[in-house]
Amino acid sequence: MNPLKVSPKTISISDAAIADLHNRIDHARWPEQETVNDWTQGVPLGYLRELAHEWQHNYNWRECETWINTTQLWETTIGDQSVAFFHIRSVESDAQPLLLTHGWPGSILEFTDLIPLLTNGPSQAFHLVIPCLPGYGFSSKPRVHGTGIVAVAAMWDSLMKGLGYSEYFAHGGDWGSVITQTLPLIPDSGVRGIHVTLPIVQPPQEYLAEPTPEEIDAMNAGAHYARWDNGYSQQQASRPQTLGYGLNDSAIGQLAWIAEKFWSWTDCEKDGIALPENAVSRQALLNTVSLYWFTETATSSARLYWESFHPTEALPQIDCPTGMSIFPKEIFKASRRWVESRFSDLRYWSTPSKGGHFAAMEQPEILAAEIRNCIATFK
Repeated sequence: MNPLKVSPKTISISDAAIADLHNRIDHARWPEQETVNDWTQGVPLGYLRELAHEWQHNYNWRECETWINTTQLWETTIGDQSVAFFHIRSVESDAQPLLLTHGWPGSILEFTDLIPLLTNGPSQAFHLVIPCLPGYGFSSKPRVHGTGIVAVAAMWDSLMKGLGYSEYFAHGGDWGSVITQTLPLIPDSGVRGIHVTLPIVQPPQEYLAEPTPEEIDAMNAGAHYARWDNGYSQQQASRPQTLGYGLNDSAIGQLAWIAEKFWSWTDCEKDGIALPENAVSRQALLNTVSLYWFTETATSSARLYWESFHPTEALPQIDCPTGMSIFPKEIFKASRRWVESRFSDLRYWSTPSKGGHFAAMEQPEILAAEIRNCIATFK
């Protein structure tokens, strides 16, 4: 493949956009308080008011913007899609190319603390490519339907090859896990090994008939997700446009929509109290919400669900060298034998003692070690 034409991309959110955000928070029409003393009806009113006050009065978007521009975004065109991405080369002579893919409600900011851990030695270092998903952050929003998981995986393979990496490794969480697992299925893919935190499997019926204790825990977690956590997914997969009118217009709505997931999906219980900031700093949480707000990507990011959630008779087998790190507070957990029923070349399996769905933000040191240990088995 011929080299891609890339150009630097500078982020500059206007002062007027920031002032508009503050004005919307000032004039928010708040609902009444929940009728319970916990999060079972959603984000508590008192907590969200406090978080909104911090967003308006103490949070500084310019610090995040400066970090993005210092780290250096690049931009290229693949097909009719503009793709924004970090390309961070290690100074280490034996560094290997590694593609990192985020999910929802994440972004390239997920990897802020992971980047220096992976690009620097003394053990295996990596040249990192970290793209914004189409319709997320600073990549363009697809104008016609058809940009689902397979299309994104093909785009990412073209990106890596166009940057000069004919062979590479890949890691991802959430949608990034799904895309990473799709890369080996792309014709003539350059991926030579994958590491994910969220395996997508269909357990054989004989395993479901006699589950292990680990599998019973996984099924209980799946049942909890279906009952209490799946509403966002159903809405985004069925009516993303309808949802988008509210999220794109209401800063408080966007804040609540994302903050709830950082409570529900992180390993955030401390001294018997579960709060997002026990796992991820408020600065990091507000950086994520601000990126969605200022780029107006609530609707376009939700469409990935509409594009990608379709019934399938069976998941295709994956023969690529694979590693899994299943964190204890991950949304979906799978047993090793479930995973081995789909991934024929499972080289690495690990269950870290702490961390959740946003592993790169919650436990960057642990995840960096997991990625290194995994890729060491591919050589």
